[in-house]
Amino acid sequence: MPTISMFFGIIISMNYDDHNPPHIHARYQDYEASFTLDGELDKGDMPSKQRKLVAAWIVLHAEELEANWSLASNGEAPFKIEPLR
Repeated sequence: MPTISMFFGIIISMNYDDHNPPHIHARYQDYEASFTLDGELDKGDMPSKQRKLVAAWIVLHAEELEANWSLASNGEAPFKIEPLR
């Protein structure tokens, strides 16, 4: 699962051949969760602060994430996205 961004100890990745709905995976310490591309927690668990950071990052990079999902759906590597600062 390629890493597309990292910020504040959170690792964001997107699979090449993943299932719908479009989503990203986030890891923070021992927590793992998936988020839809509208910033909603889909599966897993993440501390509240980190969940809010991931949701904010998703909103800021919505167009890039949609483009990455399209690439990944076609078996192509997603590109890196700027971290939250």
